[in-house]
Amino acid sequence: MPVITSPLDFNEEKLYVDLLSIFGHSIFLKCEGFNFAGSIKLKAATEMVQAAERNAVLTPGAVLVESSSGNLGVALSMIAASKGYRFVCVTDSHCNLSTRRLMEALGSQVHIISEPDANGGFLGARIDYVRALCASDNRYVWLNQYANPNNWNAHYRSTAPAIARQFPQLDVLFVGAGTAGTLMGCARYFREWHRPVRIVAVDSVGSVAFGGAPGRRMIPGLGTSVCPPLLDESYVDEVLRVEEADTIRACHRLARNGFLFGGSTGTVVSGAMSWLAQRDARELTAVAIAPDLGERYLDTIYQSNWLRELYGEDVLDSDELTASSRSA
Repeated sequence: MPVITSPLDFNEEKLYVDLLSIFGHSIFLKCEGFNFAGSIKLKAATEMVQAAERNAVLTPGAVLVESSSGNLGVALSMIAASKGYRFVCVTDSHCNLSTRRLMEALGSQVHIISEPDANGGFLGARIDYVRALCASDNRYVWLNQYANPNNWNAHYRSTAPAIARQFPQLDVLFVGAGTAGTLMGCARYFREWHRPVRIVAVDSVGSVAFGGAPGRRMIPGLGTSVCPPLLDESYVDEVLRVEEADTIRACHRLARNGFLFGGSTGTVVSGAMSWLAQRDARELTAVAIAPDLGERYLDTIYQSNWLRELYGEDVLDSDELTASSRSA
């Protein structure tokens, strides 16, 4: 049995869900939410903090500060608590209430940006606040997940090799695009692998990560209002954009079958199923990365009043959800 002394010491790497019985297409969903931070962001947070410590950027008495829509903030809150650092998370009004409370329970300070920047949206406004905070006091240390190479290096060293070990005949990998850390780490690893793997990035409609006009995005996690500095599109074979209503339907369909996942996972699954439905994929080995679980979305994605107010009465009246309910 595992016996640990630090919350950083546990992360389940080998758990996959076969979605064939739920969606009718065979794809293996790598579940990254089974650690004490509850998401894949623990890997990037750990790698960035350890690198900052090695380089003497992060020293006793320093105060960590980071912009986050939620999951990285929780991961850094957990690490800060376990290592004895103070941490300030700069988020915005789209961050789930349960996520904010969780960070505060871990001892972190949460600053909420309520007004978006005219050009950079909420992300731009968050980054401006972080920069101003660092300029005001040299104790603040910004890890900068958006440009920090240790963000993608965490997945180059852990996530991608773990997938390769389990699926040596992998054909296609679906990865959500947020800061592009997971995407770039996996894409760089498989570019060097012994056989070709198609890398499909899944983004939210309204995100500007791969170009296009910005639009309303209410579900935190994937997507961005500023082009990610880490992104190198030459490593990406294809980009899928998913409407938030389809994210919600995928989440509910999974939940009706007993799997409660978060919004980022719903987006990736929806995009992957759309891609597979347009092809004869019976002979393909496909994997999708599920960044998070669903408990932090109970007041949003899984709350009927929130859904109806933002997406209308019929957002869940889809054939897919009805079919799922009948088979449950």
